[in-house]
Amino acid sequence: MAVITILTDFGTADEYVGVMKGVLLSICPSVSVIDITHQIEPQDITQAAYLIPAYFHFFPEGTVHIVVVDPGVGSQRAVLAVHLRQHFFIAPDNGVLSLLLSDQKSDKIIRVSNSDYFLEPLSATFHGRDIFAALGAHVACGTKLDALGARIRVQDIVHLTDLTCQVSEKGELVGKIVSIDRFGNLITNIAAIHLSAFCRSGASEQLRIRIGSLAICGLANTYADAAPASPLALIGSRGYLEIAVNCGSAQKQLKVCKGDLVRITLL
Repeated sequence: MAVITILTDFGTADEYVGVMKGVLLSICPSVSVIDITHQIEPQDITQAAYLIPAYFHFFPEGTVHIVVVDPGVGSQRAVLAVHLRQHFFIAPDNGVLSLLLSDQKSDKIIRVSNSDYFLEPLSATFHGRDIFAALGAHVACGTKLDALGARIRVQDIVHLTDLTCQVSEKGELVGKIVSIDRFGNLITNIAAIHLSAFCRSGASEQLRIRIGSLAICGLANTYADAAPASPLALIGSRGYLEIAVNCGSAQKQLKVCKGDLVRITLL
C-alpha cells in the first residue's frame, strides 16, 4: 500500500487538510495518509525545515512526503519534487527542504512544470489542494518524477540562511530556539554532533548553557533528572539540544520565544 505523509501550517479548524485528503484519495484510492502535524506556526518555513529530516526515515521506502508551508502561494515560487533515500518529497521551493538536502544526497530534484498533474481550475490561494496533493497522489500511484518537469541541481533551489549554530569570536557555541513543543520544551538548532565537536572531550559536565538570565551546567539524560519545576538541558529525540522544565513549561517559566539565542561555553 502506498503511503503519503502531510506536514502543513494549516491547523485543523478549517477544511484545508480534509480537502487535501479528499484529493489524495480521489486520485489514488488505495493510499494510506498519515498526518505529521498541521500545527507548524503560520508561514514558519524554518520550523518545518528542521522537522522534515527528523521524521521521514521512520516511514517505509517509497513514501511520498507532502510539505505545505507556503507563504508564497500563488506567486512565481517554484514547486519541487525530490527523490532521496528511496523517499519522495513534494514541497514549495522556498527553503523548506534546505536541511533535508544539505544533510542527504538526493537522487533527483525536479522543478515541476507539467500542469497536467494539477487540478483545474487552479486556485491562486490553495496550492496545497490543487498542486501539492494532486502531485503527491500521482507520484504515490506510480507517476515518474521525470514526467513532472526538468531536473535541476541542489545549488539551484532556494536555501534558507542562518540555519546552523556557529562558534562566536568569544568562543561560544551560539544557536537559537527554532521550535517549542506543546510541553513548552525549547528545541534549538544545536545538533548533538555540533555539541560533541564543540566539547572536544565529550564531557557534558563541562558545559554551561545560557538562555536569557538562566544558566544550566551539564546535560541531563532524561527530563526526570531534574527536580520538579526545575530547568534542565538534554538532547531530545530529534537529535538537537532542548531546554526543558521537569513537569513544567520552559517557555512559560523562562518567558522566551522562538529565535531567542542559546549560548554554550566550556567550564
